[in-house]
Amino acid sequence: MLFDITDPFCTPILRGIENSLYQGNLLSLLADAHNEPRRFERYLEMLLDRRVEALIVIANWLVMDIKLLADVTRRQVPTVIVGREIDIDTANTVSADNEAGAAAALDHLFRLGHREIAFIRGPKTLASSGQRWKGIRAYAQSAGLQLDAKRIAELPESLDPNSSFEAGAQLTADLLRNGKRFTALLAYDDMTALGALRALRKKGIGVPEECSVIGFDDVAQAGLSIPSLTTVRQPMEAMGTLSVGIIMEAIAAAEDKREVTLVRRRLPAELVVRESTQYL
Repeated sequence: MLFDITDPFCTPILRGIENSLYQGNLLSLLADAHNEPRRFERYLEMLLDRRVEALIVIANWLVMDIKLLADVTRRQVPTVIVGREIDIDTANTVSADNEAGAAAALDHLFRLGHREIAFIRGPKTLASSGQRWKGIRAYAQSAGLQLDAKRIAELPESLDPNSSFEAGAQLTADLLRNGKRFTALLAYDDMTALGALRALRKKGIGVPEECSVIGFDDVAQAGLSIPSLTTVRQPMEAMGTLSVGIIMEAIAAAEDKREVTLVRRRLPAELVVRESTQYL
């Protein structure tokens, strides 16, 4: 189950899932909820009616109502939520270490000599947004780096993950209009960072000569932009592969009438340095 197949975050996770299912002689049924909770709920009903052996949910921007998984829980279908840490005692989760990844991004800018740094935070309702901001604040405190409220913007709530491109461009333009100088910008995700690149280019500000920019995720577009985007890579394909391993173990345990332990896996995120950041 995907919330939005057009979200570039989902594609490599799906590739990892498909490869692993193929090797395990399992066939996937794919459903795209189009970021609509009602459609997500209806698809769940249809899949359960077809007696699926397990469920993998690739979560992105849509805030998932845990109640939607009640039927899955009741029927004891092994479930893995990929890409989101959810406090539910009946579903396994696989996610990246957002906190450490965001701290690594800020450390990179700090080591390049940047002290006047702008931030575009993710929407408050997203757990990953809070985790990344926690990592940023912890690093800033340890490094004695001042976080100026006038250099901090926040993405609006939206069901469309691709809307962060336009929002990133608009918020960057707003930050520039505020008149509070910054030599680097750390964005919530890559699409936001790519929007920031556009806004900076429109204002004639060179990246990275006058302003370094860094994103998060390492979606395909990050390596194709001009300049190519420095980012924090989530191991998305590995997350997909791991999710299949979890459900295969759960299926085997059910067949053998063994108890299976709930899995909470948080994979390390990796800094990928490209052309959009440089020494101040």
